[in-house]
Amino acid sequence: MTCIPHNPFKAAIQSGQTQLGLWVTCANAYVAEISAGAGYDWLLMDAEHGPNDIPSLLLQLQAVAPYPGHPIVRPANADPALIKQVLDIGAQTLLIPMVDTAEDARNVVSAMRYAPRGIRGVGATIARASRWGRVRDYLQRTEEELCLLVQVETRRGLENLDDIVCVEGVDGVFIGPADLSASLGHLGDAGHPDVQGAIEDAIRRIRAAGKAAGFLAPDPDMAKKALSWGANFVAVAVDTMLYTRALADALEPFRGVTGDSKGPLSY
Repeated sequence: MTCIPHNPFKAAIQSGQTQLGLWVTCANAYVAEISAGAGYDWLLMDAEHGPNDIPSLLLQLQAVAPYPGHPIVRPANADPALIKQVLDIGAQTLLIPMVDTAEDARNVVSAMRYAPRGIRGVGATIARASRWGRVRDYLQRTEEELCLLVQVETRRGLENLDDIVCVEGVDGVFIGPADLSASLGHLGDAGHPDVQGAIEDAIRRIRAAGKAAGFLAPDPDMAKKALSWGANFVAVAVDTMLYTRALADALEPFRGVTGDSKGPLSY
């Protein structure tokens, strides 16, 4: 009998372990597979701001499957139909953006569960998640390995944070620095003292409530700061940022160099 795949990320954050991740936004299975072999604990496949859809997410999930890095999918929104599709193609951990209230969080929990506990549509026999029906107890056991992370990234979300973290079925809360900065009146300035104070307070409250706290910080100093505050799943890099930086660094030694060109190189 085929078994439901174990979710090592869920087990790690529930035990308080630190998990370091990579934001994967290129929407490309080849790039995702290269990233999966780099040693990160988790890879966030972004369909909120990255140009992903269900077919591209499926290809990336298939590409990273042989590697230890755990794939997390961020859908564009909390639409139950979209959540259903992401779960059916085999994602076990979801990060849901723009969760502002406990009711929002409960609605997402419901979207991830079958009736009578939720509203997820039943189509497991034709879904990759159940290995097309080969996981015999998929319907009964799938919840055990599903992990829900909700994203709090507005002033309203912070005001409701204590209620959000208490929602049964929410495994972790991710603080989104970019949108939070804008919501607090400091667009593009996540380093503003007001924003930093709000982030630190939120992370400490999440952990005090017994839930995992997440953050995105491509700047190493900020990532270390978030870890010191108690964040235990932190993305420390973004693939597009790494790529653009590497491209610029490779060209920099040759800026201003002149010489005769003898035509295109051939390899």
